[in-house]
Amino acid sequence: MEQEAHDAAPAEFGSLAVVVVSYGSSALLERNLTPLSRAIPGVVIVVVDNFTDDVERLRVTELGRRESWEVVLPASNTGFGVGMNLGVARAGELGASSFLLLNPDATIAADQVLRLLERVRERPLALVSPLIVRPDGSVWFDGSDLYLDDGRIRATRRRDPASGVRIESWLSGACLMVTDRLWRLVGGFSDEYFLYWEDVDLSHRVVQAGGTIEIRADAVAVHAEGGTQGEGLSSAGAAKSGSYYYYNIRNRLLFAARHLPPEDQRRWSRATVPVAYEILLQGGRRQFIRSLRPLIAAYRGIRDGRRIVRAELRVRVTRRSARNVP
Repeated sequence: MEQEAHDAAPAEFGSLAVVVVSYGSSALLERNLTPLSRAIPGVVIVVVDNFTDDVERLRVTELGRRESWEVVLPASNTGFGVGMNLGVARAGELGASSFLLLNPDATIAADQVLRLLERVRERPLALVSPLIVRPDGSVWFDGSDLYLDDGRIRATRRRDPASGVRIESWLSGACLMVTDRLWRLVGGFSDEYFLYWEDVDLSHRVVQAGGTIEIRADAVAVHAEGGTQGEGLSSAGAAKSGSYYYYNIRNRLLFAARHLPPEDQRRWSRATVPVAYEILLQGGRRQFIRSLRPLIAAYRGIRDGRRIVRAELRVRVTRRSARNVP
């Protein structure tokens, strides 16, 4: 689909593209993305279809053709971050300079999108998220803190200002508005994470590059958590996929290896087993009765994450030794 095939979007939405990465999500795209694209006729919509099977690919391409979406078709499952990078690159080729990064299981109304867009036009180096709620109206995301002493994550609203612990805030990748200027400054998502923690990594690099991360509380999106892993709405305590456990556990240590000093890396590595257990408990205890797969996924995540940390620590020792050679 060539750039000239797109009708002009309404002036207030000019230069905006909505970018969605799909993995077996054609039903979600039809349910959630179609209303938004029809509410803003002419806006650039880019869907990256990470490959699942031929039937799903046909569904996505036919939906894209019907709705005049730009569909990017990688030959394999590239993961979330790489998929988003592909989508943003294509949106830039089509003339977009601001990007709404949206999960297929998230919905947002056009007027709420406009509030996010206006904010990044005012502050081009701001990465901006709306308030994200569940379908029942309860808060799913209004900011999150990464605790640098042990690598745990907690909602910002639960922060104890008097605790004195080291924290770093981050934004969920479920719904983000970003300018081309900021995207190019930080280089988009890292391609190392595949799933989970790539939004923590992006938030960290935005701040390191001189940008800001912001919650626009007067803009609201709705997120049906777990929709990308199957039909229906998952809730706290529902069993999650092996990929969820593996990558959340592994990528926590990948983040530490890429961004933290050696002592923090070692501290996070020592805390991995209890943190991994807390991640497993997000799927409830009953899952352990039905299958050993969650435990196996957690073991693999711990093993591979610790390998990444050990390799990074060895590299740093080698670099330090090389600098000290006369």
